[in-house]
Amino acid sequence: MFNSQVEEIKNRLNIVEVIGGYIKLKKAGANHRGVCPFHSEKKPSFFVSPARQIWHCFGCGLGGDIFGFIKQIEGVEFGDALRILAQKAGIELKKQDPELRTARQRLYEICELACLFFEAQLKSSVVGQEAKKYLLSRGIKEESIKKWRLGYSPEVWQGLSDFLVSKGYDREEIEKAGLAIKSEKSQGFYDRFRGRIMFPVFDLNSQVIGFGARVFKKVQGEEEIAKYINTPQTLLYDKSQTLYGLNYSKVVIRKQAQCVITEGYTDVIMAHQAGFENTVAVSGTALTSYHLNILKRYSENLVLAFDMDIAGDSATKRGIDLAQGQGFGIKIIKRSAANSDPADVILENPANWEKAVKEARSILDFYFDSALSSYDKNTPEGKKEIGKILLPVIKRIPNKIEQSFWVQKLSSTLSVREDVILEELKKVKTESVSVFNNEVEEKPIVLTAAAGFIKSEGRKKILEEKIISLILKDPEILDLINVQHLPLFSEKVKKFLEDVKKFVFEEKTLKSENKDFKKIVADFSAKYKTSDADEDLKNFLAALSLRAEVEYDEDAEEEIQLCLTELKLIELKNKLKEISEEIKKAENEKNLEKINNLMADFNNLSKQL
Repeated sequence: MFNSQVEEIKNRLNIVEVIGGYIKLKKAGANHRGVCPFHSEKKPSFFVSPARQIWHCFGCGLGGDIFGFIKQIEGVEFGDALRILAQKAGIELKKQDPELRTARQRLYEICELACLFFEAQLKSSVVGQEAKKYLLSRGIKEESIKKWRLGYSPEVWQGLSDFLVSKGYDREEIEKAGLAIKSEKSQGFYDRFRGRIMFPVFDLNSQVIGFGARVFKKVQGEEEIAKYINTPQTLLYDKSQTLYGLNYSKVVIRKQAQCVITEGYTDVIMAHQAGFENTVAVSGTALTSYHLNILKRYSENLVLAFDMDIAGDSATKRGIDLAQGQGFGIKIIKRSAANSDPADVILENPANWEKAVKEARSILDFYFDSALSSYDKNTPEGKKEIGKILLPVIKRIPNKIEQSFWVQKLSSTLSVREDVILEELKKVKTESVSVFNNEVEEKPIVLTAAAGFIKSEGRKKILEEKIISLILKDPEILDLINVQHLPLFSEKVKKFLEDVKKFVFEEKTLKSENKDFKKIVADFSAKYKTSDADEDLKNFLAALSLRAEVEYDEDAEEEIQLCLTELKLIELKNKLKEISEEIKKAENEKNLEKINNLMADFNNLSKQL
């Protein structure tokens, strides 16, 4: 039953459409190509094969089927990937025994029930209705309250906890979901959120994973409390990896090739309500490398709407530096007035916010303005401090022409000679730049995922991979590999070649079927996929099949002859090395007869080089 559901999901979903919902894909022949979301790269090496329903990155080596992609991209286990894809496919999964549900699944259920509880409180309770009036007065419309599932947590100590316990969850689980706190004074638990307006936080599939909460009513007996609090880190929620609103924004961000990042829940809600749906928010944290890795799937252009001071806010500066290092284009929205939160600007006049986004300054302009407003450019001390802020930023600019422009501007602004600025720029340590560069060094493509199958070293491994790829692309060249070639290969590759040759012989000779080579090898590959064969081998064949289509355009017959010749040379060199070691041992033993025999073998083999 379980396997049939997996296959049904695979059959209903198009792998290109699913993966295309996360990253940009472009058609490349029979396949689709894009920038890998799992490592930083300049040239796209991520391929999706609709025919084989597989994906593979030839840069980092990751690959697999549609379930493997969801597990990687969402950071979930197979059960969660199954649920996500079943939802996309419109398939209702068979109910599981409650005892078999994973801890993660139960946390999702707890968060969803908590959200329903808070929504009901906002709608029905007396104080909840007051909270709703407050939200409406802030410009948040009824439809937005429903869309974002806003709620209210009652001003009691165990209201939510008691509700969840009545639904079959224990208090320890509720604590693990971040919704309850263990009392220091007793053995019991109490609700984390009390007397607050609740903002559910969603994952990319709009599942509730946590909450943000704004104080509305003080609970009796409660001491001084923070205006905003969030769910702590849980199995589902990590604020350094979560962007509020991305579940609703991701498609628009990709379409508009730009993401606006704010700091507040209401900023995002008001922005979406006014039609600025490419807006997300960080929640109680600065921009992190995890946020950037997620955003890079959708756009490399960021517009930051942060209330910040570059000279003093080191966390914000680190986030911007990280984004620069990852190649993002960054602009900053100017916020001059004291009451200029995006939500307030939009409430007053959405056109003003649209104008602010369009007129957002480049990151370098923002750095210049911030530094010049913090220090006096006319004093030696001020010039020095301004240089300390700006020179590392200028050094990080990879394009020399652009870098030269900002050097000239700094020279003019400070009334300091350009050659002096350049001398100081040289002193800026490159280490301060390299920490921001997450690019993976571009290397020749090697199928690291196949390492479990081919154990050969270095060049031999590459040649073996290429030979199998060429066979999968042009099966008739299999006839060029005969018995005398088999000892040149590693044991697993030799076994694979023997198996496929045997399979071809049986199909063409014993069964006397009129099949061409390509069909036979396709049947062989299909047989391996459904057999009990080594899982590494199955993945290896799938990846090499895709690689053959993507990478090799040369004459397969000529290329395989070159590969076999090189393998033979590698084998000869290995034998000569072994004989050399034997000769050394024989010399130490002073065994002249053995030395002479080994020398003869060495000379005979040397002639074959």
